[in-house]
Amino acid sequence: MSQVRRPIIGIPADVKQLGEHPFNVVGTKYIDAIVNVAECTPILLPAIGSQQDIANILSVIDGLFLTGAVSNVEPQRYGKTLLNSDTLLDKSRDATTFPLIDAVLSAGKPLFGVCRGFQELNVAMGGTLHQAVHEQPNMMDHREKPGSLDIQYGPAHQVKLTENGLLQQLFAYADEITVNSLHGQGIAQLGKHLTIEATAPDGLVEAIAVSNAKNFALAVQWHPEWKATENNQSVALFNAFGQACKQ
Repeated sequence: MSQVRRPIIGIPADVKQLGEHPFNVVGTKYIDAIVNVAECTPILLPAIGSQQDIANILSVIDGLFLTGAVSNVEPQRYGKTLLNSDTLLDKSRDATTFPLIDAVLSAGKPLFGVCRGFQELNVAMGGTLHQAVHEQPNMMDHREKPGSLDIQYGPAHQVKLTENGLLQQLFAYADEITVNSLHGQGIAQLGKHLTIEATAPDGLVEAIAVSNAKNFALAVQWHPEWKATENNQSVALFNAFGQACKQ
């Protein structure tokens, strides 16, 4: 009896120093969401920048998943200088994901981004970021609360869904949903060909879609991968991404 082939999802890795050696890593929670909710097969893409063979990667993957990370996009990518020298960067990931985003969108393959991945998509489309949202006038502090993981990833605030947008359709036409919040940076200027899918109470953009994409191309600022099987909106997001990759 032949087994149905699951779609293959490329997940770019982060570079992390473990002891004296650098490692390419992807958080298990992201892998679990792809396997158990999107029902796809993940492959981890090392952060090797210009050394990656994009044509070969595109021939293998059915979709691209851009995860969150403790690092931030290098400000030079959007024409700014680094304001805080303590900000953790990952230039190898930047050099890997930005060409992949362009290639995947051009090829018409599905793309889904979370947190850092959301910010990467905005910058790839010509947008800019606030390097410290909480230092902006009239903006909330979107960073996680101290405490256990359940506290950090617990409900933080509501987001308003754009009327008749892709997210509102996925979420049974709800007006608002409650999300977690674990980010210090956020969208300042929206990139080209992006539509706003959700906003926080302070007006910060929380979800975007590529308006001229040939396929599913969506990103959210929150973390739907956290206990994804227990959250209806998370299930809807990863199901939609998985279905797009199957097609």
